Parts: sequence; structure tokens; C-alpha cells
Amino acid sequence: MRIRIVDAFTDRPFAGNPAGVLLLDDAFPDDDRLQNIALEVNHAETAFAHRLPGGGEADWALRWFTPATEVAMCGHATLATAHVLHTTGAHTGPVRFATRSGVLVATPAEDGSITLDFPTAPLTPVAPPAGVAEALGAEPLTAFDTGPNIGDLLLVLGDEKTVRALRPDLKALAAYSERGIIATAPAENPELGYDFVSRCFFPNVGIDEDPVTGSAHTALAPYWSQRLGRTTLTGLQASPRSGRVHTDLRGERTLLTGRAVTVIEGELLA
Repeated sequence: MRIRIVDAFTDRPFAGNPAGVLLLDDAFPDDDRLQNIALEVNHAETAFAHRLPGGGEADWALRWFTPATEVAMCGHATLATAHVLHTTGAHTGPVRFATRSGVLVATPAEDGSITLDFPTAPLTPVAPPAGVAEALGAEPLTAFDTGPNIGDLLLVLGDEKTVRALRPDLKALAAYSERGIIATAPAENPELGYDFVSRCFFPNVGIDEDPVTGSAHTALAPYWSQRLGRTTLTGLQASPRSGRVHTDLRGERTLLTGRAVTVIEGELLA
């Protein structure tokens, strides 16, 4: 079985968010085996996909595992899987994935980018929980629940410098949401090619800081689109590896566009 490591939401190796990708010959093996492989890969997510019979609503079945647990939605590993399908010739044209979050479509473009069609996260304003400012290391201006698919608490901060300087208490942050915390602020200088910045901390699923999080942008897109008055935006996730996600808000759906690079290919022997 071939295993690949793909850097997603970047056009160069050793940046963006790395994901393991395994294309299976048959149905998914038992969950323990999938979880053990994801733990061995030890990246934020490992994606497992297998082909489905023709004529259905989806072309491939897709699941995602962190080193600690299965997740309901993952953008960068979906982008990485679509990249592998197209670069290896395993699939041509748009690919429909059957997932825990419904059917997700990935469409390649001639320039090498891939656009993901994901459900828009429903944002519910909430009061910033007591103690979250101390755990994060900054005072949020506003807070939002992002709904069941993501399970994050979205915290809006005052400026880009504050987001970049965060050094949170990850153990303390784990108490405030199902998956973790999205911290965001407006871009200090939009002329640099991005409209907002974010960082994502997911201690509850075994990820201290996620390098670039596609699923988080299904919540960031509706917030910033409303605030900035535009449906098409670019987000910079300001992690040490960094990466950009181009978003296009389409009501109940959000389009996420990025690139990917395969950096390692090998064989799973166990």
C-alpha cells in the first residue's frame, strides 16, 4: 500500500499543512488499524480513501484521523487526497467524497489549484467564557460557536500582532470547546495579499497548533465576509509553517482554494 505525505495549502514543500494520504484497494479496515497508522504518520491528519462503485452520489469514500482520534471534517487532508488522485491519474476531473460531513467535492483547475466545496459553519455569538482570555493569552473582542461539524470556539482579537504573538496554555484551552480554538484578526496590511489572519489550537484532538486549517475557514469566511463586505477573501494562517486559503462564500457552502505538493512517497509494510 502506497503512503504519501502531502503539504497542503502551499505551492512549495515544507510549508502549509502536511497530511498523510493512503488510497486503499478495498473498504476501510477496522478503526484501530486506521488510528494506529495515523499515530505512526503523526501529522495533524491522515486521510484514508477508497473507490466507490460507479453510479452513486460519490466517487470515493474518505475518512480523516489525527494521531488521537477520527474527525468529522478536514480541509487540508481532503485537498491532499484530491491532489494525490489527480497527480497519480487515479481520478480525473471533479471528485466527490463521501464523508461524515456529507458529500464534499474537490475540483482541479488548469493552474494546478484545487477548490473544495464545504458546508459553511453556522456561527452563533456567545459570551467569551470566563478564563479563556487567560488561557489564550489575549482578550477576545467577540466569540462564536462554530457548530457541530467543526466544534471550535472562534475568538476575534484586536489585531494581527496579537494573533501572531499568542503563546496559549494548551491544557487550559482544552476546556472551552469540542476541538479547539480559532483565533483571528484583520490583516494589518491587506496589500500583502491577505485579508485576515488566524491561528488554530486543537489540544482536544492531539494537535497543539494546526499549521493550516481548511475547515476553520468555513467559519472564518462567513465572519470576515460579513465584516469586510466581500464574499471572496484570502486568509493567512500565521503558524510557523504558514499557508494561505482563498475563500468564496456561497451561502450555505464555502469554497476553499489552495495548492498542494507531494513531498514523500513510500510503502506501508505493516
